[in-house]
Amino acid sequence: MMRAMLGSRNIMSRTIQPSILLVSKRLDFRPFSFTARGPPKIIEANTEVSTLENGLRVCTENISGETVTVGVYIDAGSRYEAASNNGVAHFLEHMIFKGTKTRKQRELEVMIEDMGAQLNAYTSREQTVYYTKLFKKDIETGMEILADILQNSIMSLSAIERERDVILREMEEVNKQHEELVLDLLHDAAFKNGGLGRTILGPQENIETISRRDLYNYIETHYTAPRMVIAAAGALDHDYIVHLSQKFFGSYPKESRTDFPVDFDQAQFTPTENRIIDHNEPQAHIALAYEGAHWTSAFSVPLMILQTMIGYYDRLSTPANAAEDSPYPLIRSLANASFDFSSHLSQQQQQQQFEIFDVCHSYMAMNTSYKDTGLITFYFVSPPQTAKITISIIQTYLASLSKPGSFDEHDILRAKAQLKANIISQLDALNNVCEDIGRQYLTYHRRMPLAEVIARIDAVTAEDLRATANHFLTNKPHAMAAYGTIDDLPSYDHIHISNFNK
Repeated sequence: MMRAMLGSRNIMSRTIQPSILLVSKRLDFRPFSFTARGPPKIIEANTEVSTLENGLRVCTENISGETVTVGVYIDAGSRYEAASNNGVAHFLEHMIFKGTKTRKQRELEVMIEDMGAQLNAYTSREQTVYYTKLFKKDIETGMEILADILQNSIMSLSAIERERDVILREMEEVNKQHEELVLDLLHDAAFKNGGLGRTILGPQENIETISRRDLYNYIETHYTAPRMVIAAAGALDHDYIVHLSQKFFGSYPKESRTDFPVDFDQAQFTPTENRIIDHNEPQAHIALAYEGAHWTSAFSVPLMILQTMIGYYDRLSTPANAAEDSPYPLIRSLANASFDFSSHLSQQQQQQQFEIFDVCHSYMAMNTSYKDTGLITFYFVSPPQTAKITISIIQTYLASLSKPGSFDEHDILRAKAQLKANIISQLDALNNVCEDIGRQYLTYHRRMPLAEVIARIDAVTAEDLRATANHFLTNKPHAMAAYGTIDDLPSYDHIHISNFNK
C-alpha cells in the first residue's frame, strides 16, 4: 500500500516548536563563487545556493555520512485556496503518489522500497512539501522520482473517487484528536472567512466534489519555479544537485498558466469564538489566542523567548509538589489554585473526586507565525468546573508580564538557554536540516547562520520582553475555541471584559 511507502502522512496545521526561522535581515554583502558550469553559487553559512534560469532556487548543505534528504518546498498551501476549492492542496498531496505517465503506483512503491528510501509529503497552511530520504548513491533516482510525480501524475478519475473516502476517514481521525479539532476551530474564529481560517483538509462537501480539473488548476496556478525551493542536506555535492535540478526541474514555468489568483488574501484577525458542547467528552478543551507576529517581525524572537518562559504543564508528568516549586510562574499559580480549590472540599470528596482537584490538567503556549500575521495561543485541558478559574489565572499572568520588574534575569537566561538548546538539537537530523533550509528560503530568501540566531536571542533584554508582552497581550482582544463539557464556560463578552480589567 502507498501508505507503507510514505510512512505517516503529516497534516501540519500549526507550528508549535521553536524554529531557526526568526527575524529577516537582508545581508548587504554576499560572497559569490563561480563554477565552470551552472548558475552563480551563493555561500551563506553552511548553505550553498544557486538559482536556475526559471527562478527555481537550489539550496544545499553538505553533511558527511551515507544518506541525503532532498525535498521540493513550494510556497503554496491551504490559505491560497478559495472557499469553493478549500482542501484541494491536501487532496493533491494524496493524489500525487497514485501513479504517473511512466510508472504505476505499485512501481513507485517498489522502487522506493528497493532503495531502502522514504518518500513523503505534507501540506500546511502556507507551504506544501514533497521530500525523500535515501542513500547518496541514489540521489539521481530520487530526484527523478520527485520530478516525475510532480510533473507527470495521472490522477485518474477512479483514483480520485477512491481517495475521497480515504480523506474523509482521515478527517474523522483528525477530529477525534481534541487538540487538532480545537486549533482548527480557533483558526476559524481568529481569521473568520479568510484563507488562514479554513482547515487544511477542507469541508466534507468539497472533499466529495473536488474534480480532476480542480487539482490541475491548483498545480498550474501555484506550482511555478520562482515559488519553489529544492533543498537538500547530507552527503552531497552542490553542483551535482544543481545539475540534476536543471535536468529534472528546469522546464518548470516561471508564471501561472491560469487566470486564478496566485496570492493569498490578507489576514485579518477577528476576535470571535467557536464552541462545541459534547458531553461525551468529560473535560473542557480550550484555546485562548491573541494576534501574534509574522515571520519577519522584530517581535518574533522575543515572542519565542516568552513562549519558552511560560513553559508547559501536564499533570501526568509533573507531580503536584513539583508543580508548586516549578520555576515557571504560571505553573505555580495553577498549582496554588488547585490547592485552594481542593481545600474547600471534605476529605471524603477529595478521595472520591480527586480528578477535579486539578484546576488545569495540562496547558501549553504556542507561538505560530505566518507571512503577515501570527497567533499567540494558550491551549489547556481542565475539569469543566475549573475552566473559568484557569482562564482567569492565565489572563492575570499575561497582564503581569507588561509591568515593570515582571521578568527575573535568571528566568530570562534559563529561557534563552532552553530555546538555543532546542534550536541546535533540531539540527541533529538531516530531515530537520533540509526542512530548515527549505522553509528559511521560502520565508526569508536566505538562511541565517546559527551564530546570528544565537546573537539575536542573546540580544533580547527584559525591557524587550516587557514591551513585547505589552504590545501583544495587554488589553488586547482575543479569539477562543472550546470543546467538550463547557456548559458553564463564561460568555465571550465576560472573558473579553475581564481581560481588560486585569
